[in-house]
Amino acid sequence: MQKLTGKKMSFKDYAVVSSLLFGLFFGAGNLIFPLHLGQLAGHNWVPATLGFLVTGVLLPLLSVLAIAITKAEGVYDVGLPLGTGFALVFMVLIHATIGPLFGTPRTATVAYSVGLQPFLGANNHWGLLLFSALFFAAAFAFSYKENDILSNVGKVLNPLFLVLLTLVFVVAFANPLGQTTGAPVTAAYTSFSTALTNGFLEGYNTMDALAGLAFGVTVVTAIKQMGFRDSKSVSLVTAKSGFFSMGAVALIYLLLIVLGAMSLGQFKLSAEGGTAFSQIVTAYAGSVGQAVLATLLTVTCLTTAVGLVAAFAQDFHNHFPKVSYHVWLFLSCFASFLTANFGLETIIAWSTPMLMFLYPLSMVLILLSVFSPLFKRDGVVYLAVVVCTVVPAFFDMIVAFPKVVSHSTFGLAVGNLRAHLPLASIGMSWIVPALVGLVVGLLVHFVRRNSLPEMVEE
Repeated sequence: MQKLTGKKMSFKDYAVVSSLLFGLFFGAGNLIFPLHLGQLAGHNWVPATLGFLVTGVLLPLLSVLAIAITKAEGVYDVGLPLGTGFALVFMVLIHATIGPLFGTPRTATVAYSVGLQPFLGANNHWGLLLFSALFFAAAFAFSYKENDILSNVGKVLNPLFLVLLTLVFVVAFANPLGQTTGAPVTAAYTSFSTALTNGFLEGYNTMDALAGLAFGVTVVTAIKQMGFRDSKSVSLVTAKSGFFSMGAVALIYLLLIVLGAMSLGQFKLSAEGGTAFSQIVTAYAGSVGQAVLATLLTVTCLTTAVGLVAAFAQDFHNHFPKVSYHVWLFLSCFASFLTANFGLETIIAWSTPMLMFLYPLSMVLILLSVFSPLFKRDGVVYLAVVVCTVVPAFFDMIVAFPKVVSHSTFGLAVGNLRAHLPLASIGMSWIVPALVGLVVGLLVHFVRRNSLPEMVEE
């Protein structure tokens, strides 16, 4: 019997866990997507916000709960009910996506495009090259060994960044650039249902559900170190702390979306949220505000990058131990540097299709993990759901790629097949097949369970 099961969490304990969750899920990149969503949705920002909060707030919280409930040690364990081969491939895809392919390079490009590019000009190609080289050299140096400086800097920078963001909100809402009621709406957000759906899909870009699977064990470990051992207590503490931290994230997202919609009163729709955020800050605080923002944003993005490259190197070294941690770390930093120089807009354009594939798989695995005690984490249920999800998710990915892929002969053929699936027109062709797989998997599970006593008697 665990003596510490009955331990009660103090307000301070909840604050510590909530702060940890907030720090894991809210990085500088989370600023640009809700802001851009506000510009896209215009006066239809309410349904767009509701959809965005499902994938940008609720799902990341469920991903951490999934880690707690299944007692997983990371992404690999979440996929284990489907076998070691699937678990390994799933882990590689998740870490590659939130790591050197898209997530980690985005930390450098966001810092550059929002912070420094306004000073250097949009056509300064050498600026990003030099900045990203220095950025990932610093990330490599900080990640090479455990360093208390990084955590101390983070404790100072995160509050400072939030203070700056709060000041932006106070000034922006006291002196609005425009009104949300008259803000123009783009074609994809003209109705309540389309705004809701596209807000849901836009939440994929935060990558927080994937990050929750990768870093959820960090939260669970921290809670256990506070004296909680059994999974029920850990899950309860995670849920309560998550309610506060993700509530704060949701509030920031809401304000950013409204701010984006109001910005249309003075600015045109931007190509991405980084440009919009820079324009808004400059409009209110001029070059001084932009300089402060550039400094804080760079270091905040750097702390996020350090966490991502270190997690990538640690997980890959654990599963491929013949290659050292430092070699994996170098490969992660170097690959991120190369990808970053394609620019923020290109990274977003190519990451979105990958997220169209990975997010459905992650969503079903998260939900299956959360409710796994109901069917004893039976691999048959997992297999039925994932098999029915992976094909339409793959179709959604292909048609979401830029024209070089989506308009190729193969892409058009996939698009024709996908058109016959329900909800394909809104980018969710996987939902109905996944539900069918769930029903089939549960039927097989309960039939096998009910027939087991008979088999034992025979």
